[in-house]
Amino acid sequence: MLSTLLLVPAYWGIVAGLVSMASESPDAPPAGPAIAFGLALLPFVFIALAFLSENPRAPGAALKAMGLSVLVGIPVSAIVPDAITGLVAGIGAGGVAALRADEEGAWKARAIAVLTVSVYAVVMVRIVPDVTLLLAPTLPFTCLGVADHLLERRREQAEERLSAGRP
Repeated sequence: MLSTLLLVPAYWGIVAGLVSMASESPDAPPAGPAIAFGLALLPFVFIALAFLSENPRAPGAALKAMGLSVLVGIPVSAIVPDAITGLVAGIGAGGVAALRADEEGAWKARAIAVLTVSVYAVVMVRIVPDVTLLLAPTLPFTCLGVADHLLERRREQAEERLSAGRP
């Protein structure tokens, strides 16, 4: 998905800035430009997600996604002692708002998916931090797609049971 491709450089910009900020080396590059680049690219990620998913209210959904990513990402980053989980949770929450919902209640399944992948990120950062650092930008929007797929499958199975005369 194009949104994930746009997310990768934004994610790496933010992570590079955070690493530079945490570095004690006098030769470390300034953190500000890298973080600013990543944060400036994030709105375009949500705009692409909203418009390419054909959300009927794409501009408002993208704006809501940006706000939601901040409202979720910052507290999660403050609670969990790693920035990766905060990025995954915030961007995933923004994706819930930006992505078109085909079915009623899709936001619940998506929210559960974002929570699940955020817990996964917390655990994996402690077990294999290098792999998680590389994998993290693929998690937020992939979990939304999986949640939608599982919701669709559940709906189809319910229709099959009804058509077969089983409750």
